[in-house]
Amino acid sequence: MDVELDRLWPRPAPRLSDEEILDAIDGRCLRMNFVSSIDGAVTRDGRSGGLSGEADKRFFGLLRRWADVVLVAGGTVRTEGYADMRVDDESARWRTAHGHTAHPVFAIVTGSLNLDPASAIFTGAPERPILITTEQAAARHGHRFAGLADVCTAAGAEVDGSGAQVDGSAIAAALRSRGLERTLCEGGPALFGALLQADVVDELCLTMEPTLEAGGAGRIARGATGSRSMRLMSVLQSEDTLLLRYARARESCTS
Repeated sequence: MDVELDRLWPRPAPRLSDEEILDAIDGRCLRMNFVSSIDGAVTRDGRSGGLSGEADKRFFGLLRRWADVVLVAGGTVRTEGYADMRVDDESARWRTAHGHTAHPVFAIVTGSLNLDPASAIFTGAPERPILITTEQAAARHGHRFAGLADVCTAAGAEVDGSGAQVDGSAIAAALRSRGLERTLCEGGPALFGALLQADVVDELCLTMEPTLEAGGAGRIARGATGSRSMRLMSVLQSEDTLLLRYARARESCTS
């Protein structure tokens, strides 16, 4: 049985069903999803997955069920050990019944194309992945992914620790041009910063896990400058875990 999620705000309701949660988050937008300890750490032992509890995992799965595309930086792909982008059987059935592909597209932002073409990300992909990179990296290494992924280019801010620059607005445009309008971005912090810098982030879902981590863990976004006003859309609770959803002050996802 899935862990229970109760809504505290705006309309209190106990034991939300998957459909009730999905109805609340539906719409076309670019949505960020992060988990954090209550003292602001975004990793435990170097991985965000180390912080994620059962409530976060349930909500995370529903966000993927909603998404046309899951967007992740190459460094996060390597650190977190991503494989091929698949949702569970129940989510695949729901997606098909609602007119979507059974699984979301996997889009990876990498300034260096430092990924293994033989990995399950490509060889096991139910939907052809997208690699968003620089012109230089595409010219030097793009041929390694021929027949495995669509390689497109975008110059701009560094996102994966490679030193190469990829632009947040070009990332969003590349996905929209492919008809991928429900974007779920799972990090990392530099990619979040690049998307903030380009002012293309519509929503943030932030799970607050009830732990104190201290140490040298970073924050959910880095590299961006300026301030963005957000408004609280919902608060869900599972025991001592809070799941917060914010939308940019001027708008939220559109249907």
